[in-house]
Amino acid sequence: MTREGSLTLDRGLALLQAVADAGGEAATISELAVVIGASRAAVYRLLVPLSERGLVWRDGNKVRLGVGLLRLAGQVLPQLREAARPVLRELAEKVGATAHLSVAQGDQAQAVAVVEPSWTSFHVAYRVGTRHPLSAGAAGKAMTLRPGGDGWVTSTGELEAGASGVAAPVRGVPGLRASLGVVSLEPLDAAVAGPAVVAAAVRLAEVLKQPE
Repeated sequence: MTREGSLTLDRGLALLQAVADAGGEAATISELAVVIGASRAAVYRLLVPLSERGLVWRDGNKVRLGVGLLRLAGQVLPQLREAARPVLRELAEKVGATAHLSVAQGDQAQAVAVVEPSWTSFHVAYRVGTRHPLSAGAAGKAMTLRPGGDGWVTSTGELEAGASGVAAPVRGVPGLRASLGVVSLEPLDAAVAGPAVVAAAVRLAEVLKQPE
């Protein structure tokens, strides 16, 4: 790819991100031009291939995300589960508790991958697809932790009576807001489970990040 082609691709991706960052509101051509540092004419040119692929939808001067993104998004979770499974398996066996990966969906946390330990007599059956507010449970609260603070979050009985959880944020993966954790019907020793969960979250981030 030529340098010019690379710059065009980078600017097109920046434009798509700017449309996404507008949230539920449609962004105008002028607003997008300011955000990506380009002229209105350049924005119009960049929108053409994005519109043709259904990635954005134009209504006059306003731009929204297109339904073509749904097809792409549908391929993300299976690949994310596949990458996370070995890390979750190791964590579940080490801690003796159900390990899970959760991602943020708006103001909720959704479990997208779950691995249960093989050697325990009892463990929590945590279903893929389970949702709960980010403000409740270790998995959700971990996603709100700021860098440089505590490495993990603990919770007890917030989502299920008697269940304890420990979770840590998955950091350093662009576009991914997620946490990795364990949940148990018995009290978890945070001094043991906490560092194990943090280490697993770091390993998963290394797997997911593309090489420079």
